[in-house]
Amino acid sequence: MRIRPGGFLLLSLLLFFLMFGAAVPPGGTARAAGLRAQDPSQQNQDQSQSQDQNQDQSAYANFTPDQMDNLLAPIALYPDPLLAQVLLAATFPDQIDEASRFLRGGGNPDDIDNQDWDVSVKAVAHYPTVLYMMDNRLDWTTSLGQAYVNQSADVDASIQRLRGMANDAGTLESGPQLQVVDQDGYWNIWPVEPQVLYVPIYDPAIVFIGRHRFHGPFMTFGPGFPIGPWLCYDFNWGGPGIYYFGWGPLARPWAVRARPFVHINSVYVNDRFRTVTVNRAVIGRRVNVENLNHYNAVHHDVRYTNVAVGNVERANERVGEPPRRQVNNQVIQRNINPNDTRIEDFRGREGGGPGMVMEGQGRPAPAETARPAAPQAVARPAEPPQARPAPAPQARPAERPVAPPSSAFDTERSTFNPAQTSQRGQTSRQAPVSRPAPAPRPAPAPAPRPSGGGGRRP
Repeated sequence: MRIRPGGFLLLSLLLFFLMFGAAVPPGGTARAAGLRAQDPSQQNQDQSQSQDQNQDQSAYANFTPDQMDNLLAPIALYPDPLLAQVLLAATFPDQIDEASRFLRGGGNPDDIDNQDWDVSVKAVAHYPTVLYMMDNRLDWTTSLGQAYVNQSADVDASIQRLRGMANDAGTLESGPQLQVVDQDGYWNIWPVEPQVLYVPIYDPAIVFIGRHRFHGPFMTFGPGFPIGPWLCYDFNWGGPGIYYFGWGPLARPWAVRARPFVHINSVYVNDRFRTVTVNRAVIGRRVNVENLNHYNAVHHDVRYTNVAVGNVERANERVGEPPRRQVNNQVIQRNINPNDTRIEDFRGREGGGPGMVMEGQGRPAPAETARPAAPQAVARPAEPPQARPAPAPQARPAERPVAPPSSAFDTERSTFNPAQTSQRGQTSRQAPVSRPAPAPRPAPAPAPRPSGGGGRRP
């Protein structure tokens, strides 16, 4: 068979790559493929994370309108710019926890802008009371973020529904701290002061439902917090919802009032924030569904058991056992694993726990040493019981003499004579008092003389 020159050249190149391809240094995509082949654990981890994320996305169970109202009730009356930051920051619960640790640990508030958190988390960190509230309720914060990621339109509708309920109850009105505006059928809540924002404090069970014979204030306010460039997001009700306005011409009236006092910086006013960013990975985060059931101030009969089969499973339940009480202590959750089955071995139950096999932990049990047998006691004959002598009779004190019926101590109505008693008292006062003569004093004893050799001899 004859080989053409062109075919011979192709055959030579093929043999060259087969013989010397392994010696060529990898580069570009070949380098990435080689690194992934060298670390199969990383490849498996990436695949498992992708599968878990897809499974969580498909298993997500939507919140019902009543469940959504209960979730949003604690913040539905926040001013719009602050509410927008809270909803976006709720999709970053890990950063919320980190920001809370930073401030509670004595971090300088001026260094908030230098942290690598999301812009919404930085904005919330400028309002510590709101940040601590979200951190203390991480299950609620996570569920809020999950609801906004998958049901943003339902979240907006729930906020407007709750504000309408507060208006009907007569608890939502403008004041020195908040401006309430009904614009095209949508309730807007804006700060009044150009430099200060007040966070409302209220009880959802009262402010959204109303209570007859309740004469106290329906809503109070804490200390004012400054309005700064970090409030770069706002609400456009009836439109896209949360949007980035960047202190530009599309600002609401509250921002127009505050703009002369705000120092713009690139940390918050940046074109890259025009696309509102959320953390979709929050869908895969597990929460304690029992903690969500505490938020039922608006709709009392609503529970979250329907979403327990989806994104908020009870992760610590054993098959065939009743659900255990969840550990709702943030310090414990950060330092130990509350789902460890060995915890049940120290709850005072009868018998040893089935999971207490800790290899390499604890001290070995000391070897038992044989102890000498105790000597047996010799039985002694029983002695007859001895009769105890009867106690000697004790002399009783003499009884007091009974006064005659005519004495002054006779107070019976039938025998008491006040005239006779008065005459007897006067006679006793006039009689001379006879006192006994004092006893003679004993004569003093003579002083003893000194004995032996101390005096002069005659």
